[in-house]
Amino acid sequence: MRRRFIQILAVVLLVIALAVVALFLVPVRQGPPADVQLSIADDSLLVTLPDGPQKAKTEMQRVRRAIAKLRPGKEYIVIDTHANKISLRTMDSTILIGDCSTGTGGELVDTLTGRRWIFNTPRGVFKVNSKQADPWWRKPDWAFFEEGEPLPENDDERMDPEMLGKYAMGFGDGYFIHGTIYERLLGINVTHGCVRVGETDLQNLYERVRIGTMVYIF
Repeated sequence: MRRRFIQILAVVLLVIALAVVALFLVPVRQGPPADVQLSIADDSLLVTLPDGPQKAKTEMQRVRRAIAKLRPGKEYIVIDTHANKISLRTMDSTILIGDCSTGTGGELVDTLTGRRWIFNTPRGVFKVNSKQADPWWRKPDWAFFEEGEPLPENDDERMDPEMLGKYAMGFGDGYFIHGTIYERLLGINVTHGCVRVGETDLQNLYERVRIGTMVYIF
């Protein structure tokens, strides 16, 4: 009797075990998520996705368009402010590379007025917006303060015909890629923010670069 009972109990336990396994293996039919709509039209199944994925797709397309605008289509300038190198490149080649000098990162403070200047070369993406041969430099206030000189009353006293060299290419907010009378200092961070270039490299750049050329500074 006891042996018969054990046999029946074993069969019952086996059935229960098989039922549990089947419960986990057989897929449960579910309806679509609440934010996905299904409908039948002209014998076709139409699926309407939620706003979330569509908005993400639209945003991705916007980002791709923005990146495409930043990608240079022709020659472009790259300035490495750490290595003090300037290069003219295309998407698949380097046309020229040379030494330059960029901002010191130093600070000048007028303790009497509280005016403060920081001499960094700006980092980012810019465009050449002007080109000048034989440029004159209009000395800003900090240049006189740095030299311990009073500010001139006559604006003509601010004009310097030599400091910028033979050529200057502006890339916004008063910053220029220009020549220098201190070529021995090329490769060192010595400027007040502009980018100094040697005479030969500067002339090559000036002859090739056009208004609108992209300038990448890092």
